[in-house]
Amino acid sequence: MTTKQDKINNFDPSQPGLEDASVFGLPFTAEESEIVIVPVPWEVTVSYGAGASLGPDAVLEASYQVDLLHQEFPELWKLGIFMDEAPKKMKKNSKKFKKLAQPIIEALEKGKLIENHPGLQQDLDTINYACADMVETIKQQTLKWLDKGKLVALLGGDHSTPLGYYQALAEKHSDFGLLHLDAHMDLRIAYEGFAYSHASVMYNALQIPNITKIVQIGIRDFCEQEVGVVKNENGRVVVHTDMDMKKEEFEGKTWKQKCDELIEQLPEKVCISFDIDGMYPWYCPNTGTPVPGGFSFEQATYLFSKLAKSNKKIIGFDLVEVAPGDNDWDGNVGARMLFHMCGVLAKSQNLNVGEPIIF
Repeated sequence: MTTKQDKINNFDPSQPGLEDASVFGLPFTAEESEIVIVPVPWEVTVSYGAGASLGPDAVLEASYQVDLLHQEFPELWKLGIFMDEAPKKMKKNSKKFKKLAQPIIEALEKGKLIENHPGLQQDLDTINYACADMVETIKQQTLKWLDKGKLVALLGGDHSTPLGYYQALAEKHSDFGLLHLDAHMDLRIAYEGFAYSHASVMYNALQIPNITKIVQIGIRDFCEQEVGVVKNENGRVVVHTDMDMKKEEFEGKTWKQKCDELIEQLPEKVCISFDIDGMYPWYCPNTGTPVPGGFSFEQATYLFSKLAKSNKKIIGFDLVEVAPGDNDWDGNVGARMLFHMCGVLAKSQNLNVGEPIIF
């Protein structure tokens, strides 16, 4: 019988990953892996650019070309990272209900009231039911792996996809915070009538009492309703807009100082929620709702690494809104960010990721 140690001994991390293996070309089964990634190819409520449902496949394909000797976490690959199967019919249902949602979105853009159109209202109710089912499915899939002692991460899909994941974490942790990197607040209430809209995920997360704090960074698009939600939460949501962060930078505050401030605002346990459009658009040119401004890849990884070394504990993360275009760029960026985020999750959980390589 081949053991995990046998696989480690016989695997050459200097060669391209095995394409018939799991994510990053690693040879380990789910049972042999410390980290399990739940892919959610779903984008039913998107109202601008499309493609997020293709994100998990794009990241998986690009992951085979990621060098496994990570400078900061050189032994990470030996822990095992496994990408689970997406729930059955997830892609098919995403396509089906996304098509059903488009006439609703178009009607709203023309100023029509959905309640005055019984057919559209019925379709909206159907979509909300389907999205609720998606949330519950992801919750149960996450719990399955958490119950087996795995560290679990989520790979979207649009930003509606992690809600069930947060609900699962809430069954294991009495309180935790979200470190939310995004161009948008995602605090709209049932945006366009969709109870589980990608633009409503953080508002929905606030309905989970165990989530005691949401610290948002990189925000540069929001509406009056979202500002009202922040104010009504009386400090439970802390917002760092891109404009304010850039002003601080231009006036002398270092990124290290800003990261220390952000980490201090978080509770002891933290889940990272990373919408790829939080970064500068050249890292994610095909994401659904790009906005000028943002932060760099290195700023994000530096923040995550400092968080992993702090007195906080990372309990999970989601990476969402990666949408492939005509080339492999978005998937490539997503795969490398996913690998680093797996590293900080493992580091924060005191797993052996090796000592950083110093030149």
